[in-house]
Amino acid sequence: MRKICYMLLAMSLVLTGCSGSGSDFSGPQVGTAACTNDAQKQFVLDVMRDIYFWYDLLPVNVDLSLHASPEALLAFLIESQPLDNFSFITSAASDAQFFGEGQFEGFGFSTRFESADDLRFTRVFSGSPAAQAGFQRGQRIVELGGRPIADIVATEGAEGVFAVFDQSPLDYLIRNLDGSEFSVTVSHDIVTINPLPQWRVIDLGGAPVGYVELATFVSTADAAFDTVFSDFTAAGVTDVIIDMRYNGGGLVNTARLLGDYLGGLVPGRIFSLTVFNDKNTALNETELFEPFVDTSIGLSRLVVIATSGTASASELVINSMEPHADVTIVGDTTFGKPVGQVGVQFCDKILRATAFETLNALSEGGYFDGLPVDCPTPDDLTEVVGAATDPNLMTALTVVETGACPAPTGMLKVEFDQAPPQAELRGPAWREFAGAF
Repeated sequence: MRKICYMLLAMSLVLTGCSGSGSDFSGPQVGTAACTNDAQKQFVLDVMRDIYFWYDLLPVNVDLSLHASPEALLAFLIESQPLDNFSFITSAASDAQFFGEGQFEGFGFSTRFESADDLRFTRVFSGSPAAQAGFQRGQRIVELGGRPIADIVATEGAEGVFAVFDQSPLDYLIRNLDGSEFSVTVSHDIVTINPLPQWRVIDLGGAPVGYVELATFVSTADAAFDTVFSDFTAAGVTDVIIDMRYNGGGLVNTARLLGDYLGGLVPGRIFSLTVFNDKNTALNETELFEPFVDTSIGLSRLVVIATSGTASASELVINSMEPHADVTIVGDTTFGKPVGQVGVQFCDKILRATAFETLNALSEGGYFDGLPVDCPTPDDLTEVVGAATDPNLMTALTVVETGACPAPTGMLKVEFDQAPPQAELRGPAWREFAGAF
């Protein structure tokens, strides 16, 4: 059986009781005297000095009294490594809710800036408060809480806009694509993400092509994969388009499962390598493809639709498939997260510390600048994701049909995505599942 891993790229390995060179942590438990603020800070420091991937860069002398909370301490510690925008502390309840059930508390959308003060919805989750309020892809957020977006950006900066999103209820002024506007007040609620919003077999001149939109890597995707790839194998699909343009990551084991459907027909090959620091080499893993006799496909070509919000587990799949298939990235260069976190529970919290890197079968990784795009294509917010007129899908189909990119077009660069559903969640999740896990 696979270890349960979660990506942010993060292994959802709760290290309590996890064996390995120096890594046997049993954190303070809820309701005990050990859950004092000082005890929690000491625990975080001890864990980071052992499991943190860049432990050798941590400050030698740390005065715990200078840091108000374990969260503040962690923020101080990771200043030692500018590459680490990913380690964070969250509540154990919200962590389990998101990665186990695909749920979070929030409004239920993601956004990006088209220009300095032009903030647009990129997607709206079905059944969410945002969907019920009439929010749709491409609409512009003109005001939040009675304040123009331009004013918030000019005063607090772009990150200040995301801070406003944490408020509930929140007043919105929305501009439709036709220029009309409406006001609505929306409150947080539990949002359930459909990890695979759509899939279908496309007839491309008599050749079947599988298209699937993958929103995030959470455990609820696992069973759906079997349905998707049953349809693909029944149709004789060998070329697959995976739309991960807003997929910021999730569970490593779900990413590995997708790899098995894509490449499991030839078992025994290396899918990925997981490498920890030199104190924890006993935790290193070599993940092999495992076949599903009836549903793994004989992959010939993989086309991934991506943006700068495509991160972590999404990038793991792309990088891991590179040695085994013809892989093309359409859209934009990805986020750049070749490392992952482990989860260490203490009291009612989870420390997600960056602890390992992932490599493909050729030992290639380290893509902190992102995986480069092959066929730059705009993400047109006036078009429905996956529609016949969606420029990204049109480019992807051209690649499948001709083996080459169409003539280049202008790019709409993804600059920002919505702040995390939980204020304390960092990583692809703070870009609304676009990347920072």
